[in-house]
Amino acid sequence: MNVNKERLLRNLLEIIKIDSESLNEKTMIQWVEDYFKKRGVEIYKDNCGKQFGGNGSNILVHIKGKVKGEAICFAAHLDTVVPGKNIEPIIEKNIMKSAGDTILAGDDKGGIAAILEAIECIKENKIPHRDIYVLFTVCEEIGMLGAKRFDVSKLETKNVVIVDAAGPAGIIAYAAPAKDDLKIKFIGKKAHAGIEPEKGINAVYIASKAINNMTLGRIDEITTANIGRIEGGGPTNVVTDEVIVTLEVRSHGLEKLDALVNSIKEACHNSAKEFSGRVEIEVNRDYPTLSLNKESFIFRHCIDSYKKEGIEPNAVIIGGGSDANILAGKGFDCAIISCGMDKVHTVDETLNLDDVYKTAEVLKRMIQE
Repeated sequence: MNVNKERLLRNLLEIIKIDSESLNEKTMIQWVEDYFKKRGVEIYKDNCGKQFGGNGSNILVHIKGKVKGEAICFAAHLDTVVPGKNIEPIIEKNIMKSAGDTILAGDDKGGIAAILEAIECIKENKIPHRDIYVLFTVCEEIGMLGAKRFDVSKLETKNVVIVDAAGPAGIIAYAAPAKDDLKIKFIGKKAHAGIEPEKGINAVYIASKAINNMTLGRIDEITTANIGRIEGGGPTNVVTDEVIVTLEVRSHGLEKLDALVNSIKEACHNSAKEFSGRVEIEVNRDYPTLSLNKESFIFRHCIDSYKKEGIEPNAVIIGGGSDANILAGKGFDCAIISCGMDKVHTVDETLNLDDVYKTAEVLKRMIQE
């Protein structure tokens, strides 16, 4: 029995029209809660948004099955980037897009709709299935805040399939880098720039010399570094006494990540010493690596399920972070699969409906076999 495309599309259009920008997912959460309550399924809701200024909650659903074998959790995030208010979805030749002044929110509502339809089809047709968990997170788009605060003791399976990758159906992202965020404050000394500049220490000079000695951009195949912001200074008649630089370092190898961060710190300290200034450095591990073993159950199950649906699987390594990184860091086996999203996070975002339908069929197969 195939998934019901009309029902999937109906749900997709409905949830796309629900505003759910990060930190403001409450209405979307209520929709999901009502959806499962109407079907007699209890949910767990954690109200995690209160911890970071949001109004949302992670939601976990458990549907018991009768098929022996390992349980599977499907996951997707409920929030969207901006501009994501008053979205008007338009469909042209099975490609969905927005009216042009907002995102579409196919990221990640395409994934949500595919998950819901796979489960609906299984239950409607009384198809025997595995134990199913569904995890919906909040604030994924602004640092995976929901996933970071999710109580993992509630999820009693290590197998997680996150429906949140861009591209046509068939993509399986199995590796992603860890990321460190750095905030560097270069501290000099104020002085009048026209009367006695020699009595000052210009923090711009310290920062410039440090940056010049950093290795940035594409370091190697698995490592990158980028400065995102430089701020400081004031009137031209004052020697600048403070400059703040924010940057990130990513790598699939933690040794390389740590080595690059240390080299950046060294460049900063050396520059501060040269100019008789000071430097303060904050380093935060934003998320760990994702590295799914290709011999793991969930990776092999994704491969097999795609093939049985006539879709050629495409295992890829990606450069971005997601909920998968957070959950992997907490001991879960995570695969990220695609559902037809393209040009995400822009007003030109599209969603290929054929790929959403195919993804729903693949998810259905995953839980019935």
